[in-house]
Amino acid sequence: MKERIVLLLIILGLGMFLYVFQNYFNTLWGLVLLCVGMVIYAIYLQLATIHKKRKLKKNPKVINQNYKPFVTVMIPSHNEDSVITATVENILAMEYENFEVIVIDDRSEDNTANVIKALENKYEKVTALVRDKSAFPGKSAVLNDALLLAKGEAILVFDADARVAPDFLSILVPNLEPEDVGAAQARKIISNKDYNFLTRCQNNEYTLDANFQVGRDAIKGAVELRGNGELIKRTALDDIGGWNNHTITDDLDMSTQLHIKGWDVRFCPEAHVNEEGIIYLVPLYRQRRRWLEGSIRRYLEQFGNVLNSKEMSLRASLDMTAYISEFIMPIWLLMEIGFQLIRVATKSAPTNCILSSLIVGCGIAVCFTLAARYSLRQFDKLSRFQALKQAIETSFFIFVIWFPVVLYICYKILFLKKDMNWGKTTHGLVLEEELHLQNQEVGLQEI
Repeated sequence: MKERIVLLLIILGLGMFLYVFQNYFNTLWGLVLLCVGMVIYAIYLQLATIHKKRKLKKNPKVINQNYKPFVTVMIPSHNEDSVITATVENILAMEYENFEVIVIDDRSEDNTANVIKALENKYEKVTALVRDKSAFPGKSAVLNDALLLAKGEAILVFDADARVAPDFLSILVPNLEPEDVGAAQARKIISNKDYNFLTRCQNNEYTLDANFQVGRDAIKGAVELRGNGELIKRTALDDIGGWNNHTITDDLDMSTQLHIKGWDVRFCPEAHVNEEGIIYLVPLYRQRRRWLEGSIRRYLEQFGNVLNSKEMSLRASLDMTAYISEFIMPIWLLMEIGFQLIRVATKSAPTNCILSSLIVGCGIAVCFTLAARYSLRQFDKLSRFQALKQAIETSFFIFVIWFPVVLYICYKILFLKKDMNWGKTTHGLVLEEELHLQNQEVGLQEI
């Protein structure tokens, strides 16, 4: 109910602002000012990143080789019998000395429970946790159950399809050493990015996110955890009371709670975790729906705590406020056009005012495309032509995916009942597809 009331107040407030603005000012300037603010924010992040790189070049960071906390690796899994063995064996190959692995079966309907029990019997570092069918649903509850068994001074969370290099922990762990740092996030990369258009755009989306995360890290802003490849200090976890069982995005909710408590979150682009991209449109919408709903709900739920927190830094508060604009923008643009249509219908405004709003919308798209192109050049080292081509594709992809989902989630929060569906991403689809094609080829050869 709290989330519903806060969202309703935000929408009503935005509607009143637009109504007054359109009746007493040139409404075009409202969107223009918002765009200018977003551009200034993006430029500020880039300048801060450049400054940090130059500073580190002059005075390289000294890594304390003696900082080797014991790490508990947690791998929640639901119906993952096709991928979980390879994932666990990949993680066990990490060169870091002090770690254990807890693999959790969350009420699976396939053979996952037996597979992880076999892994426990085979490997000394592995512990299998099989949750009861009546256990509380949600990834957060899964992780909280595993936390009761964890021995680590730090907790590392992986998805069931994660793949990392042997030096992954050795690169990521030093980021956790400062006393004020509560967590660190690795850069996520789509392992099957060349599979089709959707996987390529997902990887480009991750690259754009990495660019902004690096910028937010440079200003010590509100860096966010991304679930897969997140390393959390045990004392920070205890400080916020573990994961929130009543959220559908454990990582985003934890990020906000850590910042509210004054903990810094770092982003480590040098540590890579590879995961499988979704190859079909419907499952992709389902995943993004969960991500976006969880993200919006945590802001609505923690709204008062963010405003009243005495431990949260001013930079993190301002950065978080600026980041929220990405969720407000679709609602703003839709309401803007809606009000303009009403004004045109009542003949209180010229017909070209709608065109003006659409032009500003196109301007936003151009700025976003340029940001994506810059990210692809910086992180993926694409050629100028390929970076521009893929940036345009990714902008279209994000518009088609995110814009309607934002509007649907606002409708859901206002009018529908909240559910705790994990909305787990299905893994192993690429493997199944390859096996299917191989079987077809074998069949053709036999014919």
